Amino acid sequence: MEASPRLVTVREPSSPEGVVVVLHGGASRGDRVMVSPTQLSVLRMVPTARTVARAGRGRLAVYRLLNRFRGWDSVHTPVDDADWAMDLLCDRFPGVPLGLVGHSLGGRAALLAGDHEAVRSIVALNPWVYPDDDADLTGRRVLVVHGLRDRVASPARAQAVVRNLSRTSSVEFVPVPEGKHGMVGHHREFDGRAAEFTADVLLSRG
Repeated sequence: MEASPRLVTVREPSSPEGVVVVLHGGASRGDRVMVSPTQLSVLRMVPTARTVARAGRGRLAVYRLLNRFRGWDSVHTPVDDADWAMDLLCDRFPGVPLGLVGHSLGGRAALLAGDHEAVRSIVALNPWVYPDDDADLTGRRVLVVHGLRDRVASPARAQAVVRNLSRTSSVEFVPVPEGKHGMVGHHREFDGRAAEFTADVLLSRG
């Protein structure tokens, strides 16, 4: 069976004022291994997506994207899956602004896929990035939240990417001094900030 990305509905009002796609991370477990809905990196984003939906107060449609493959496949990357999801949702809700929220490699995907024409808001939580990652995010609002005790994704690399992106867009970097990669024990700093930022941008509340 050929692998394909999937969208999981978290909240879907009939006429949303904004649409949010939540992107998971997760390291590779071999060559082109399919994503499982029960893997930890996927489950980690369930509370994140629910928090975003609550912040939207019935005005945001929220979906979790399950990528085609684990990790960052060199041929078909998570950016391709994000583009697929955004094109599908733009057809479903034409003219409605999009927001991306991603963790780890999902954070990298959110930053690199954020140049999609419908995107207005991007949040990267503990993004696993290369310091030369860059994209033209003109007109978007970007938030990067990174735990300073993260030993999986480098906060210094994330800060380098923030500097790159700041040349074309409004980017905010928020450090979480005791935060680690899994974001455990820091729900308010990670999920809460992501949710409020996304809702404020997409709903023009801030």
